[in-house]
Amino acid sequence: MPKMFSEAAASCKRTTLHGATMGTRWSVSMDVDNTENLAALRQALATAVEQVDAQMSPWKPGSDLTRFNRAPVRQWVNLSAEILQVLDCALDIHRLSAGAFNPCMGMLVDAWGFGAVRDAPDAQAIRAARQCAALTANAKLELDIPGGRARKHAPLGLDLCGIAKGYAVDRMVHMLQQHGVRHALVALDGELRAVGGQAGGVPWAVALERPDVGCRAVHGVIELEELAVATSGDYRRYLEIGDIRIAHTMDPRRCAPVNNAVASVTVLARTCMLADAWATALLVAGPDEGLSMAQRMTMDVMFLLRRAEELTEVGLGRFGTPPDRSSLACHPS
Repeated sequence: MPKMFSEAAASCKRTTLHGATMGTRWSVSMDVDNTENLAALRQALATAVEQVDAQMSPWKPGSDLTRFNRAPVRQWVNLSAEILQVLDCALDIHRLSAGAFNPCMGMLVDAWGFGAVRDAPDAQAIRAARQCAALTANAKLELDIPGGRARKHAPLGLDLCGIAKGYAVDRMVHMLQQHGVRHALVALDGELRAVGGQAGGVPWAVALERPDVGCRAVHGVIELEELAVATSGDYRRYLEIGDIRIAHTMDPRRCAPVNNAVASVTVLARTCMLADAWATALLVAGPDEGLSMAQRMTMDVMFLLRRAEELTEVGLGRFGTPPDRSSLACHPS
């Protein structure tokens, strides 16, 4: 190790900032050589993530998302640049994933008991939501980004839970970069993004969770540097009705909760917004269509599949190494 680099690394101190948001917690681990402005940095990070929540939460009556959902069909609604950016990305992934990712599933999410309206499935609401789900998101939703507005051409409810947390991570990364932080790991629930590596010259170690219901265990470890990672699965948020477990992620093509052999999908991408949305899309697409889609787009992805009561690992790109390895180094190309 060069002397200059070792001295710079030695001057850095590992610091962790954290807070509550979006029904979970955010955290930032970073190596910094100046800890004088940590209070101001923590406030800036908290403000960044809270702004995303205030704009995109389906539970906040005054959010951009809630205002848009309540607006009449064909009425233009003024929206923030941030939510328009997220919607633009969501519609792009909707198209590229052949509809597996759909930001217009809010009515169906509420009908099945996973939204702000009810906490259990309602058969009448499910039937009504299915009747409104015939058109693609691109046909139902029109964005006017230069004009800062959007409108719907048919009844719909926006739901950005499959992309907003990833975007919030990206906003926190932007805030860290503005404050000159060069070595950090940002986490919000199952979405993470690395700013550089650790000051000592090694990547950040990120645990890949085993998709077991009711307990937390590590499946493997990813070494992350200048990349984002997100995982979607069927094992953390669900409803139990009798002996049936209903996953919270909606399959837009079936107008019902996801029901396939995929236990979890982990995706690497340059931004956490992309990783978050694609993890959701591939979970919905399933083991066959999802793998074909990821391979066609040369994505870095790991599927954990439930087959014969066992987990089978299938990886592509940086994850496409023998399944008996305990860690995977992921660095920018």
